[in-house]
Amino acid sequence: MAETTRDPGQAPLLELDGVTVRFDRPRHTALDAVDLAVAEHQTVCVLGPSGSGKSTLLRAVAGLTPVDGGAIRLAGRDQAGVPAHRRGVGLMFQDHQLFPQLDVAGNISFGLRVRRTPRAEVTRRVAELLDLVGLPGAQRRAVATLSGGEQQRVALARALAPGPRLLMLDEPLGALDRTLRERLVVELRQLFRRLGTTVLAVTHDQGEAFALADRVVVMREGRVAQSGTPAEVWQRPADAATARFLGFHNLAEARVGEGDGAADSAADGAADGASRRVADTPWGPVPVPAGTPSGRHQLLIRPSGLALTSPEDEAATVRCTVRARTFRGDHLVLFLTPERGPELQATCPPRSAPPDDTRVGVVVDPAEVVTLPPAAG
Repeated sequence: MAETTRDPGQAPLLELDGVTVRFDRPRHTALDAVDLAVAEHQTVCVLGPSGSGKSTLLRAVAGLTPVDGGAIRLAGRDQAGVPAHRRGVGLMFQDHQLFPQLDVAGNISFGLRVRRTPRAEVTRRVAELLDLVGLPGAQRRAVATLSGGEQQRVALARALAPGPRLLMLDEPLGALDRTLRERLVVELRQLFRRLGTTVLAVTHDQGEAFALADRVVVMREGRVAQSGTPAEVWQRPADAATARFLGFHNLAEARVGEGDGAADSAADGAADGASRRVADTPWGPVPVPAGTPSGRHQLLIRPSGLALTSPEDEAATVRCTVRARTFRGDHLVLFLTPERGPELQATCPPRSAPPDDTRVGVVVDPAEVVTLPPAAG
């Protein structure tokens, strides 16, 4: 059974138990026996590539897509047969779907007016929400005059207006430029914490998910591949496919044999060498953390675990040529062609980055090496 996001210290507001969704045209299982739990006041981000089933999951919870198996419960109540408008959830889409013929106040108050909320309460609630999302006094502005970020804020205010017990976000920041997206994701996290809102969001953007979420759920081919806190998922991906999706590229088959601690000690001459182990990899012997079990593994080396040195340095684990460099703001990503084995990626400060075609030695930090399950078969 897939791991759920349940925190034993909190009662789940949302529970999915073996939820399955199939589409006939074409024949496709979009959700395959998915288990998931979201605790009250928690923000959970479902992360996955296009076609992984994350948006179908959101629509199933909202009641917009029927399920073919399993159960969805909100606050302990089975939602089978409960129509979308009675589930008490708010839903915000990537394209915001604001009503162009209505002004800002008209958009935010739409759900309240459908519920026949008294006019004075609607006016008060709209003003309160505009203050909350950072658009005070914008009630009479036309939707067409709003920037993308402002439209996102209005859509969020509209979703929050009826006071949903669960707020669901479908790629909420996907249409915005990177700078605005990075700023708004911080604001959203602070807002949800202040309000105590329970949030289920789906996104394909790793940075967005890890910045926003209390827990991250990685989906692949309609199933939950991994769930945990952002630190847990980032530090130890469940398998090589998850690691690749998270942006890690230094992956290879490896074997850790019996007695490798002694071999490592002889190679390093280090006082603690006997407690360390090495793995046989396509790049050659690579140090792995103490306690790594013997046998076949997939090996992940984080880019931050590759330190550049001189190619003549005897401590170098691998010798490479710098093929290319990519600027990432406060650091560079170096694409390294080893003497043998697949390409490696390393990071370094811009001021110390060697130029293309430079020969370098690479020292692997075993603390930045993660052993994953071996490839199937």
